[in-house]
Amino acid sequence: MKKKVLFGVSLLFGLMMINSGLNKFLSYMPMPEMTEAAGQLMYAFMQAKWLFPLIAVVEIVAGILLITNKFRALGAIMMFPIVIGIVLFHLVLDPAGNIISLVLLAINGWVIFENREGYLPMIAKA
Repeated sequence: MKKKVLFGVSLLFGLMMINSGLNKFLSYMPMPEMTEAAGQLMYAFMQAKWLFPLIAVVEIVAGILLITNKFRALGAIMMFPIVIGIVLFHLVLDPAGNIISLVLLAINGWVIFENREGYLPMIAKA
């Protein structure tokens, strides 16, 4: 049962990240209203022409990996810095999105925790 719930949550999380990444390229969903400071930061990010495409590609690839059972651990680790950025953005600049950003962090943390055996070789003594 736990594996089915983890798969369901990973599937929804992965699809959400794929959608977010594709939206950065195709702009099919409008940007929500933001505070002035958040809007200025978004404008600055858009001026760096490479940043949003990089984030979009990572979101798409990690989203696909999160859906697969074999590479879920890699997808979760790839998404972690992006999710931390989302949480910090909402905590500091746009409090309206705090709840969803913390839910994303909790989901990502749970997926990482459930796949912790996959990370052990990275920290094992040589």
